[in-house]
Amino acid sequence: MLIDTYGRKINYLRISVTDRCDLRCTYCIPKGFSEFEKPKHWLSFDEIERVVRQFAAMGTTHFRLTGGEPLLRKNIVELVHRLKRIDGVNDLSLSTNATQLAHYADDLYKAGLDRLNVSLDSLSQKGIQQISGYDAKQKILEGLEAAKEAGFKNIKINMVLLEGVNEDQIDNMVVFCMKNHFILRLIELMPMGETARKHHYINLQSVIKNIQYKYNLQPSKKTHGAGPARYWESLDGTFYLGYITPLSQHFCQTCNRIRMAVDGTLYMCLGDEHHFALAPILKSCASDEQLRQTIREAINLKPEQHDFIEKPLKIVRNMAKTGG
Repeated sequence: MLIDTYGRKINYLRISVTDRCDLRCTYCIPKGFSEFEKPKHWLSFDEIERVVRQFAAMGTTHFRLTGGEPLLRKNIVELVHRLKRIDGVNDLSLSTNATQLAHYADDLYKAGLDRLNVSLDSLSQKGIQQISGYDAKQKILEGLEAAKEAGFKNIKINMVLLEGVNEDQIDNMVVFCMKNHFILRLIELMPMGETARKHHYINLQSVIKNIQYKYNLQPSKKTHGAGPARYWESLDGTFYLGYITPLSQHFCQTCNRIRMAVDGTLYMCLGDEHHFALAPILKSCASDEQLRQTIREAINLKPEQHDFIEKPLKIVRNMAKTGG
């Protein structure tokens, strides 16, 4: 088992397969940004598979494919198929904006993908265009419908709340998720890079209380994956509301995850600039044991907690660079 210097078990690896995206969400990718990683620096599927095998051998059980938009990575279904057949990979999920999901949902399900998270910050055409830069509503809804038809259950809808932008969409999103049996997760915006800091985050504590009261929700013991969300549920158990509060009520003491960028860079914390480059050892003649030892050394760089509150200007990289 991978255990960091603070005694936390690391059992969750999030893997970015591309930093490219077909949307330009205002808190994720700066307007006019073009400094994407060159494809020649991306880890190959063989390299990603090797990394996952070593993490799985050390007790990591949960893996998530992210981006950018992971469905833009060519042959992504093949990667899902390969990773799901690794011993120890108990849970493989994927985060997507759903614009390409209608084309891939059925194949992803057949390849063994366990779960889907869909980023959707508004249900209005105007809201989606304001946040993402594109009128993508129809594609997103078609993607969600295709995922349901393919057989995916408990699809999570991730809604990042932005002050003055989408607070008025919360009730609509609750009703939408109730109707479609989606799990809604409200997320506080993290100040990742200059583009995210242009927005003001919304403290979720009062928001959750209002929704809990309005829809008669009760605390839930279910976790729905390996992430940090805390959940409420309806009295009949048919609707779940999660909330992720990295600023108003951080969960650093139980953080169980690290991220790997598309070029193989390991980031131990979203709120810290410490990182570790795996690519050099992957492209050398290092043994699997040497690779595992390198991963252990990287884990030791994981800080006790983030500095988003004390040092909001600390993180200069954007979310797409890090991996979702």
